Amino acid sequence: MNLLYSNDRRGEYPQSWYAATARPLDPFPPLRGETRADVCVVGAGYTGLSAALHLAEAGLDVVLIEAHRVGFGASGRNGGQLGSGQRVEQDRLENLVGRDDAAKLWQMGEDAKALVRDLIARHRIDCDLRPGILWTGSTPADVRHLHEYGTLLRERYGYDRIELLDAEACRAICPSPDYRGGCLDMGGAHLHPLNFALGLARAAAEAGVRIHENTQVHHVEERRPAVVRTEKGRVVADHVILACNGYLGGLNRKVAARVMPINNFIVATEPLGENARRVLARDVAVADSRFVINYFRLSPDGRLLFGGGESYGYRFPRDIPAVVRKPMTKVFPHLRDVRIDYAWGGTLAITMKRLPYLARVAPNILSASGYSGHGVGNATQAGQLVALAIRGETEGFDTMARLPVPPFPGGPGLRTPLLVLAMTWYALRDRLGI
Repeated sequence: MNLLYSNDRRGEYPQSWYAATARPLDPFPPLRGETRADVCVVGAGYTGLSAALHLAEAGLDVVLIEAHRVGFGASGRNGGQLGSGQRVEQDRLENLVGRDDAAKLWQMGEDAKALVRDLIARHRIDCDLRPGILWTGSTPADVRHLHEYGTLLRERYGYDRIELLDAEACRAICPSPDYRGGCLDMGGAHLHPLNFALGLARAAAEAGVRIHENTQVHHVEERRPAVVRTEKGRVVADHVILACNGYLGGLNRKVAARVMPINNFIVATEPLGENARRVLARDVAVADSRFVINYFRLSPDGRLLFGGGESYGYRFPRDIPAVVRKPMTKVFPHLRDVRIDYAWGGTLAITMKRLPYLARVAPNILSASGYSGHGVGNATQAGQLVALAIRGETEGFDTMARLPVPPFPGGPGLRTPLLVLAMTWYALRDRLGI
């Protein structure tokens, strides 16, 4: 079974609130026959779009191939949070890679946020960019950890955009009985993820990128030049970028061993009207401290966009609203009976240590994926880093490529059941509040 077609109609965006409010582009034609390019990019999410745009702006001839539509995957379905730093907290990064590389990674996280903001401004992408992410804790231990981490960022990394909140201050922003404090990061932001992807695609096309939608790649020949084979054509290219994330399938075994697809789910409620202030009193996004994280924000028309729940394997659950309503009701009991107007799933990709996986899988084939829920900034930046590496500027790519990203234990056959076992344990810890 192929994740590309397990839960979606070919060439159609999911029935999400994002798709319903998108600023659509006319379809790009499928690839037919043979074409030649300096670079062939496989996958038109944030990574692929950013890489293609940066390469085209540098004067290279770029072909970008997408099996469905631009922004079809996680890039057009996610929670829209542009977070600070990396997915892994800085103190843990210091233990993993040392203080010097951890400092580089922090700065790269800051650069990633700046890159997203610059692309939005430079290309006039209308995607409702707003500042602010609230990190919340549901137990005293969670709050203590968040405060210690916020203090570390301020004192060791000079990050002054973060405010420590006690229970009263936290509930003044997010009046949920589940949260007992947290940190407000005004250096983070949130946006409409699909409109951001569509804006990048529009900019890439204007820069000369040849985009082909509804074109599935089924094989990449590792030679010089490389050959990317599709259903009805092929691209001969000096360089190839694999930017497939959770939809890689069997295109590259080395990447597939380290980058695993998982599914996450989001709902959009009916417009809440005056009740919106009982969810959020400020226009910020929220991410909580549970292992299976809940994340949410209000839409411009006053809906609650709430993400929660995960699944593993190919198929989404039959009743996505029921899956998400359970954690949503725990956070906001008064929304127990609220109408849900949209519900959708998406496939992202994680790695063992929740660090992105950037690699040169062949001399002229580079891959970037595995953002583990931190992809708005990471993936956009990864595309830039891969583009720079192809042009010979490898410092940033090499820093990310040094990250320890081991293969999942058990290989393709056992990695999913082992992950389910681990996730079940952590979900139990969440329920017990330990």
